[in-house]
Amino acid sequence: MANHSGTTTINSQLELFHLIFDNLYNGAMVTDANGIVTHLNRPYAQFLGIDPGRSIGKHCTDVVENTRMHIVARTGKPEINQTQTIRGQNILVHRIPLKKSGKVIAVFGLVMFQDVGEVVKLAKKLRHLESQVKQYKKELMTLRSTRYTLESIIGNSRAIADLKQEALVAATNTYPVLIAGESGTGKELFAQSIHHASSRGMHPFVQINCAAIPKDLLESELFGYDRGAFTGARSAGKPGKFELAHQGTIFLDEIGDLPLAMQPKLLRVLEEKVFERVGGNTVIESDFRLIAATNQNLERLIDKGRFRKDLFYRLNVISLTIPPLKARTEDIIPIARHLLRQSSQTSDAGEIRLCPEAIHALLAHSWQGNVRELSNVLERALSTMSGDVIELTDLPSALQREKAPPDAVAVAPIREVQANAEKRAIVAALEKTGNNKARAASLLGIHRTLLYKKMKKHAIALGSRR
Repeated sequence: MANHSGTTTINSQLELFHLIFDNLYNGAMVTDANGIVTHLNRPYAQFLGIDPGRSIGKHCTDVVENTRMHIVARTGKPEINQTQTIRGQNILVHRIPLKKSGKVIAVFGLVMFQDVGEVVKLAKKLRHLESQVKQYKKELMTLRSTRYTLESIIGNSRAIADLKQEALVAATNTYPVLIAGESGTGKELFAQSIHHASSRGMHPFVQINCAAIPKDLLESELFGYDRGAFTGARSAGKPGKFELAHQGTIFLDEIGDLPLAMQPKLLRVLEEKVFERVGGNTVIESDFRLIAATNQNLERLIDKGRFRKDLFYRLNVISLTIPPLKARTEDIIPIARHLLRQSSQTSDAGEIRLCPEAIHALLAHSWQGNVRELSNVLERALSTMSGDVIELTDLPSALQREKAPPDAVAVAPIREVQANAEKRAIVAALEKTGNNKARAASLLGIHRTLLYKKMKKHAIALGSRR
């Protein structure tokens, strides 16, 4: 009687297990250690379009395309959340080895869907996610495509040496940096150098030019947008620059051209490190370091009501001012030779040299466009030169007229003459007082605060002999 009762209980349990197996919303299949199908539930058989009874005893590869059940039986390693293409659909599957005494005796496979319609939805979602991953990878590859370091900054002047040291100090912390300087002086070069010397160097360096983006698109560029945020928006939405700069650095070039309406939004992001995409309502956090650059005087813009004072103070924690090329003439030829070496390497040509007359002409030029103008002049010379030496006649006609022998007296604008005289007077006063700024200011007949401003204006560091 007891045995009959026990047999009844076992049969009842087996029947229950069969009912559970056949009524799973997901597809299920079991194979033995050799990959032979022992169980196949109805939902899976219906999706495959086969008779479950006729599948029993067949090898799994004859029942399901692209299956790996027999491989899992051999390796004994589970495969969780894997994609498998079945009947043209990308489906999420689990393959779990069943072991006894450490030996695989069967493999349980589970196909994650509720019905055929759910499979299609899941496949679409997977394709969407794959597309997003590709998009993010493409964006990140673009962000990491440039690799400027402090060694990339060329110059023999004391001003550049001091700036490189200040940049190295800035790289040791995460405070905002404001880089000022005329167009073409190398502000982006310093920004990337700080990023790559910092602990964030392996993460994205995200750059945006505030003057180059239309006002009505700037917000979506900075913060991104959700799907359907505006006409023409991507159906999947798009991450903004702050979102992409997570754990890295965002570089806002020409910050002085940031629209006044955008400035309080930027201030909030800097203070709270949170924002929302345009058209979205989800708060996004981003751990970024901000570096900004400008060729304008932001304090004058504040006086004109075009730049917020609170934003200026938030940006101007660490400040670097890059002097124009004409104020550091000792850097002109080293930079020119560096640019020529780069060109020769790119074109696989030999060494390109400058004749003495060309050197004199380059030194005599005012370089209103700074390094960018110098690069342009050299490229033009390379396109017209014959041989491996740039002659005076290879330079633009304007520079040919400006050629000056080393012993010639240069005629400079009165403002430049006054500035040079002021600079020499400050350096002399500092040398005479042993770099005591209070005594130097008294000797010059100006307040110490004004002396600090003029030292910064002329890029004078203590001990300078320029």
